[in-house]
Amino acid sequence: MPPSSNPIEHLGPVVRRRGPLDRTRAALARGQLTVGFLGGSITAPGVSWPEPLAAWLGDTYAGVRLAIENAALGATGSELAAIRVKTEILDRGCDLVFVEYAVNDFGTEPGLRARAREGLLRQLLQAGACDVVLVYTYGPDMQADMFAGKVPPSIADFERLADHYGLSSVWMGLHAIREVQRGLLRWEEWLPDGLHPTTRGSLCYAQSVMAFLAEGLAPGGLAGEARQPGLPAALTPGAWERVGLLPLTAAELTGPWSLRRGTSCPGITQVLVTPAPGAGLRVAFTGRGLVLAFDFGRASGEFRHRLDGGAWTVSQRDCPAWAGDAGWLRHHLITEDLAPGPHRFELETLPGPGSAVRGSRTALGLIGVIA
Repeated sequence: MPPSSNPIEHLGPVVRRRGPLDRTRAALARGQLTVGFLGGSITAPGVSWPEPLAAWLGDTYAGVRLAIENAALGATGSELAAIRVKTEILDRGCDLVFVEYAVNDFGTEPGLRARAREGLLRQLLQAGACDVVLVYTYGPDMQADMFAGKVPPSIADFERLADHYGLSSVWMGLHAIREVQRGLLRWEEWLPDGLHPTTRGSLCYAQSVMAFLAEGLAPGGLAGEARQPGLPAALTPGAWERVGLLPLTAAELTGPWSLRRGTSCPGITQVLVTPAPGAGLRVAFTGRGLVLAFDFGRASGEFRHRLDGGAWTVSQRDCPAWAGDAGWLRHHLITEDLAPGPHRFELETLPGPGSAVRGSRTALGLIGVIA
């Protein structure tokens, strides 16, 4: 038969198995499995692919106590994951972790994307307690490349890391497109809004992961080469592999701030809030970089900030039409280029609406330090 002229068929296999699922097997053997998820809205709790996957795991391993730690958040990428992974995944004892950021990292500057992604993966692997699997969903920005038989750059970059660290990957978006081309799935039931699957599309995504796990965990199933102790040298200079969180109580405050429960914004349990222009916040930290994460929305205000008594910089954040008044955990990278050592950060809230926002509320949820 002549070779296929379908570019989608030239993109290779959906599953690339690079190592065994040793930690998952051990967890199943002891009767308790904890599965973690990191990603954006396509993976976040709700009508998303982790739901049918969890149901399949519960049915397949009926005698195993199953715990799900879904730490995925809409409109977030690897930068925020790198400062949340310890508390949201590692500290919760996950045995198997799926990482899905190919879509949400797509528009991030490639150098920053590489540093955050590799730092995130190195934190997961350095702990040595979990199997890590990369999964790639689909976004409209990928269509032109995929239908030209090319791997989108956001996925290609992840695949280089997968090869370097021996991580298996599942290209769920490729699986779904092939199902569409076979007539087994209609595009509109896969992605009704062009990006987010509902029940049928999420099941399709999950089925590619189910097949990967069924083969990898079957008795006498495929065995890969076990990962060697330690990690290879990082591919990316400045990878965010040593990241910590400062408690919000470490901040020195001026003006009417209050520390509150973080009930309205997924991903945070406490938040420092002020409605007032001119309120100040100071933080001493030791490291080379600082990342803040805010409960953000249209009611947020802008702020100015400076480091070590230098010049002030004013934040200018866009606010997409889909954003509400609050509830989006949005990171703001202050810097990652300082000389390692002690530094002092200052923030002051500004009066009146700025850029695309229209309020005066500032709500700080996380203070991340890059060492």
